[in-house]
Formats: sequence, C-alpha cells, structure tokens
Amino acid sequence: TFPLGSWMGEFEVTQREYEKVTGSNPSCFKGDPSRPVEFVSWDEATAFCARLTQTEFLAGRLPAGFAYRLPTEAEFEYTCRAGTTNRFSFGDDLNYSQIPDYAWYSENSGLTSHPVGQKRPNGFGLYDMQGNVWEWCSDWYLDHYLGGAVEQPTGPATGQTRVFRGGGWDYRASTCRSAYRNNVSPSQRRLYVGF
Repeated sequence: TFPLGSWMGEFEVTQREYEKVTGSNPSCFKGDPSRPVEFVSWDEATAFCARLTQTEFLAGRLPAGFAYRLPTEAEFEYTCRAGTTNRFSFGDDLNYSQIPDYAWYSENSGLTSHPVGQKRPNGFGLYDMQGNVWEWCSDWYLDHYLGGAVEQPTGPATGQTRVFRGGGWDYRASTCRSAYRNNVSPSQRRLYVGF
C-alpha cells in the first residue's frame, strides 16, 4: 500500500525532454524527438531527475518537499497494473492477441523504439508502461520479493544492479507482463532502456 501517494508521468521521458534538461541526447534511435530517450544509464536518469527538480523548483513550478525521481519497483508495478491483478493491465491475454494494441515489443516494433503514446493507455491513463523502452526503477535488484503486506515498499539498501521493468521493443511480448523484472549495473547503458 502507498499511503503517501505519488504521481507518474503520462509518457516515458522523450528525447526532446531529456535534451531540454541536460543539453544532450544519448539515444541511438534519433530523428524523432518524441521517441523515448534510451541508451541512458540509471546514474544519468537519476541525474536528470535531480536537475529537473532543481529547475522546476527555482521556476516556482514545484512545491517545497516535492521531487522528480524514478519510481520504486513496487510503485512501477502497481502503476503498470492500474488496479488489476492480471498478467497485463488489460487482462491475462494468454494468447497475446491484445498486447499489440498496448505495447511495442519484438514482434511488432520493427526492432526500434517508437514515439510515445501511440498505443492504448492503461487503466490509469498512462502510456507505454508495457513495451517501447524498458524503464529504470530506483531500487537495487533483489532475486525475490519479501512476503507479506508492506507499506510504501522500497528495495534493498545496497546491491550491484538496478531494476528496470515494463518490457521493450527488443523482447518478446511475455516480458511486457506487469510483474516481469530485469536488471543491470547502474552505470551501464542499454539502447532498450529509458525511464
């Protein structure tokens, strides 16, 4: 449960947004700035969030005590599921007949990212929570979840790799499941991972 609540961006961070804040665009799939930024490390994603927080606070658009940040893994899964307990936010889709309406993945992506918001949103009105580019979470990776009910859960305090979730243009449809997880070193870049 999340008694403190949080907000999540409607779309993945685009190349246009990333370049506006950082002055650079590390993406491999350039040409359309409305594509999600990718080939960005966890370290770079968190630096972007810190810089955006400072910029928006100084401009008077962000109240004191608020900050832009990566979601925890639990927040990502909760938001991705959009109030459901199914394999995907839109249902179990055992034969993967509905997933093309909601996600870009290896079988329909042409092995490239796509401009954000082209597929159907989930039940919370958020786009590309499943597919397009994988998305960094704030947590260190742990092989398994701890059991039991937890309030405002966060991952382990230390680790070697960081979590990314949501599936992407480079993997099969099954990896777009709400519960599917992956991980890599926070300093590494992948052309299929954004935030």
